[in-house]
Amino acid sequence: MHEMSELQVGERRYRFHDVAARLERLGLEPGTLPYSLRVLAENVMRTAGDEADALLGAIAARARDVDLPFRPARVVLQDLLGTPALVDLAGLRDAVAEGGGDPTRVNPVIPTHLVVDHSVNVDHWGSDGAMAANMDIEQVKNRERFAFLDWCNQAFDNLSIIPSGNGILHQVNLERLTPAIVAEPMPDGGVLAYPDTLVGTDSHTTMINAIGVLGWGVGGIEAEAAMLGKSLTLRLPDIVGIRLEGEPPADYIATDIALALTETLRREGVIGALLEFFGPGVAQLSLADRATLSNMAPEFGSTAALFPLDRRSIDYLRMTGRDPECCALAEHYARRQGLWADSLERVRYDRVVTLDLGSVRRAIAGPLQPHQHIPLGRRDIAAPPASGLQDGAVVIAAITSCTNTSNPRAVISAALLARNARARGLSSAPWVKTSFAPGSRVVTDYLKAAGLNTALDELGFNLVGYGCMTCNGMSGPLASREVEEEIRRRQLQVAAVTSGNRNFAGRVHPLAREVFIMSPPLIVAYTLAGTTQLDPERDPLCRDADGRPVYLRELWPADDEVAAIEARCLNAELFIQAYQPPAAGQSTRAAAVPARYPWAADSTYIRRPPYWSSELGAGSQQRDLRDMRVLAMLGDHITTDHISPSGAILPGCDAGRYLLERGIGEAEFNSYGTRRGNHEAAQRATFANPRLLNELCPDGREGPYTRLLPDNTLTTIFTAARAYLARRQPLLVIAGREYGSGSSRDWAAKGPRLLGVRVVLAESFERIHRANLAGMGILPLQFEEGQSRHSLALTGEETFTLAGLDAAPRPGQRLTLTLADAGGNHRAIAVRCRLDTEEEIRYFRHGGLLPALLAGYLPA
Repeated sequence: MHEMSELQVGERRYRFHDVAARLERLGLEPGTLPYSLRVLAENVMRTAGDEADALLGAIAARARDVDLPFRPARVVLQDLLGTPALVDLAGLRDAVAEGGGDPTRVNPVIPTHLVVDHSVNVDHWGSDGAMAANMDIEQVKNRERFAFLDWCNQAFDNLSIIPSGNGILHQVNLERLTPAIVAEPMPDGGVLAYPDTLVGTDSHTTMINAIGVLGWGVGGIEAEAAMLGKSLTLRLPDIVGIRLEGEPPADYIATDIALALTETLRREGVIGALLEFFGPGVAQLSLADRATLSNMAPEFGSTAALFPLDRRSIDYLRMTGRDPECCALAEHYARRQGLWADSLERVRYDRVVTLDLGSVRRAIAGPLQPHQHIPLGRRDIAAPPASGLQDGAVVIAAITSCTNTSNPRAVISAALLARNARARGLSSAPWVKTSFAPGSRVVTDYLKAAGLNTALDELGFNLVGYGCMTCNGMSGPLASREVEEEIRRRQLQVAAVTSGNRNFAGRVHPLAREVFIMSPPLIVAYTLAGTTQLDPERDPLCRDADGRPVYLRELWPADDEVAAIEARCLNAELFIQAYQPPAAGQSTRAAAVPARYPWAADSTYIRRPPYWSSELGAGSQQRDLRDMRVLAMLGDHITTDHISPSGAILPGCDAGRYLLERGIGEAEFNSYGTRRGNHEAAQRATFANPRLLNELCPDGREGPYTRLLPDNTLTTIFTAARAYLARRQPLLVIAGREYGSGSSRDWAAKGPRLLGVRVVLAESFERIHRANLAGMGILPLQFEEGQSRHSLALTGEETFTLAGLDAAPRPGQRLTLTLADAGGNHRAIAVRCRLDTEEEIRYFRHGGLLPALLAGYLPA
């Protein structure tokens, strides 16, 4: 081990790997390195051994063709993706045992937390007992899943599970799990200090970037590799500086900044980039404001969105109840290591994007993408406000857990607006289903301390749960069966409004064809109006009991009042009380359990996974991919919700029929997301989004359909895939730009692989999904620049052959894909391999990451 430096903090001495000193000894310039590269450099120094010097040289040179090993300090899991990941580890134990190895060696080797936060549904709302009733239903519906998690909590080392009702993963991560700087005991009695780093099975893991912690979302298969001690391999992306200038307007909400920035960065193109905020505007933002921005990194298209450590960071650590030594270490280490904001003045970014905070105005985003930015006061409305259930009616209004309830200013503003509305005698429109699902128990505590919970309750925003609910598709039924029937009968184009991050087609509710993202106070405003067919900056929201118009400007709370309540009601004691065990994440191991999970043959939730079968193993990757048929031909911005939806299971779909055949009634269907521990159910959910547009289908038909070729039979994608598998014909998917945007959902890769998809050919890929495809042994190929399915006049009726894969391709290699049309005519096109690292090539050669992992546990 190279010599380390020492750091004195109070009465304690720490050792650390001094990045600047090491680079200077190598003749390299440390002062221009961005924050993220300083963290990666320290990670390499600490974990890469003899290769560290060469890798440091590559980091300093910003080399894009070098595989960098990244070993995170910990892993965080949410239950919809974390449960399948643990199912995989349980299955790996079986595969190891059957191969003659020791199954107990399959164990997380770094700290891993799983937060149960995605399985509670808004079945009850608008009453004091809504949360308790929803959690009761959650426990009944998910008893098999939770029993499996109980086994995992006792069977695996370094795993602790935070049960439902305690908050959402990324907010718990920010408020409690991160120390910012880790203090790790060393064998010789010393203490090693280093930056906290992590990956998580939630794309919004990036909320942690707000406090200077490098972390991002990954699929479950990458998380499994990290849990088992494998380095994740990356190649340096663009490091983009986001310069914040000016001061935000007096009545700003951080959501408005986030939505403006999302539009700007999607336009600028930052897919896969590491973003770093700097400039005079950073000091104007609270830590909670920064969290609102960092949490939107996936919506920007970036890998991460980092703020440096500064005085606000340390104040936040204190305010959330971290001990004084943790706070002192964070500041002293950051200053010494060059991670303090003042140490970054000479940083050189690959490019810079500037946002003037003073230019930000209240806004919404929608109806289908978070970058569809609509500043209020400038919106042309086609119809007057609705007086009843009409097109544009708001049928769901949800103050949700994700970005915005991490921000007290946003929630307090919503509560004050509700108070002011009640003072005018106003009520929510009767067709609106309202809900309040904070990401942390602290939120309801400070609202009660301020006496503001009553006004929200009176408008129907009663607490429904502490979980990722409405914006994850766990929105439950609408306000009444009559409302649902009228929407269907009249084919109304109705809307949902949420304070979440995402509004992709078909995500929130099958009947809500439009979804708009906005700040919590605007959620309250649109609930009073009952329609999206107005501009709250110009039009009255509604009329009071005396018939007088009520305008948003009359209800909007004063900044001084918001700030005073936040200062008075938020304190460390609230956070300390909220995170008593088990919400603090301690392991609850209590008794010995069998080393191998006792799979139940009749379970519709938890099934032994098939990823080590011969059909999915290494041998099948070494043959040429010949005569592949197109399973689906898709457009731009295909999200992981299109590929593997999370929301309600309908009885007429393949997954619904599967459950009905096994005696599961519709009331017990639960959601697609909760069924991902059962590969039989989850593969039937693949491409099952009701808003999917497959260009192979005639007449713009929506849903999980395709044409079985050459038969030319219209059927479901699952049924067609089964037919192709019976013919032993490999499949591919063709798509447009930004394929696989959205959630870090490994089932969006697992599902296609089990359906027989061997190749995805797209104009571009979102980072997480591309990595998931590689991890499942699916070959991601990219059209040459300027080419697409349209420019090449592809119909989807062709067969495709990719020759020459007796040896795996090289990262970025140009390959030749030969097309044969129905008339037997052939042509060749050049495509680029998007296996981007040698590690991904290795996984592909083994048939995926999971078969590759098995080899390391078997006797030589």
